[in-house]
Amino acid sequence: MGEQKFGVEHEACKQIAESIKEVYALGVQLGIVVGGGNIFRGNQAQAFGFARTPADHIGMLATTINGLVLQQTLASLGIDSRVMSALNTDSIVEPYHWGHALHSLQKGMIVIFVGGTGNPYFTTDSAAALRASEIHADIVLKATKVDGIFTEDPKKNPHAEKYEQLTYSEVLAKKLNVMDATAIALCRENHIPICVFNLFEQGAMLQAVCGQPKGTLVTGA
Repeated sequence: MGEQKFGVEHEACKQIAESIKEVYALGVQLGIVVGGGNIFRGNQAQAFGFARTPADHIGMLATTINGLVLQQTLASLGIDSRVMSALNTDSIVEPYHWGHALHSLQKGMIVIFVGGTGNPYFTTDSAAALRASEIHADIVLKATKVDGIFTEDPKKNPHAEKYEQLTYSEVLAKKLNVMDATAIALCRENHIPICVFNLFEQGAMLQAVCGQPKGTLVTGA
């Protein structure tokens, strides 16, 4: 979104794609799960009086739009990527297939996962944890607009304290809401660490991949 209240901003897309390019240049395999909050959010569904299931379908379609935008932005930087959807939109985006995703990653392509899990009542956080488990990811990088996990929302309370490291159980017990409980539990079950970082801080994604995160690391220890 960048500085906009909704929609897609060119400069924000370019900045995200350039951060991804920095990591890609290291030869790291990248699977990316995108959200759709810049196009449609749950609170809008409540305002309209929508039922939960169709509202979630709208959100999943929004992630498809963002995935295609990201793919084309990466292409403008000379990076090949493949968009795979958990929803049946095969006239626009190919369906998600575990084997095809692994093959593309092994060939050095970035795979962009859209459509969430393909089911209502599951967030894109859950989709990220699920895809990370399926592709045997070494880490989940949770990109946000703040520098990690805090005791409170730092945008609302400037005195909120930042956690440098937490366990999965602490995140759940403290109800920190950085990711939904299903996603945290799935990462815990599959021993996948989570790094929460500021997507728009220069070099933050690269540092997270290189084991020098400025954000917050969530592990089992």
